[in-house]
Amino acid sequence: MTGTDGAGGLRKVMTGSQLALRFLLELAALVALAVGGYGVWRSGPTVLRGLIAAALVAVAIVLWGRYAAPRRPVRDSAVAWYGVQVLIWGGAVALLAAAGHGAWATGLGVLMVLNTVVLRSLGEWSPAIER
Repeated sequence: MTGTDGAGGLRKVMTGSQLALRFLLELAALVALAVGGYGVWRSGPTVLRGLIAAALVAVAIVLWGRYAAPRRPVRDSAVAWYGVQVLIWGGAVALLAAAGHGAWATGLGVLMVLNTVVLRSLGEWSPAIER
């Protein structure tokens, strides 16, 4: 193995691990939306709180699938691609914090930002890459 192969192999491993982490963070955002949606209205009826949590997750899944997923049907708008990710990830962190889980919200937000920075530095995070 030459030095170039080693660097290329390391880059592939780094990219693969960061993309796997990104997928786990996307799932964590859905959990955070559910937990935050349920927990933010502490005095509300349990059934309504559950419906709010489920609705937030359902809307996030539809938006992500339509505008941010790698095989999304809407590919013409970089604004929508970035906007949906910021909306869902930011909303997940904000709701988690508002529901009283500030440390979890901070940790999730930091991981999301670091993962995005690393993927961007590897050239793997932009709407053009996902075409």
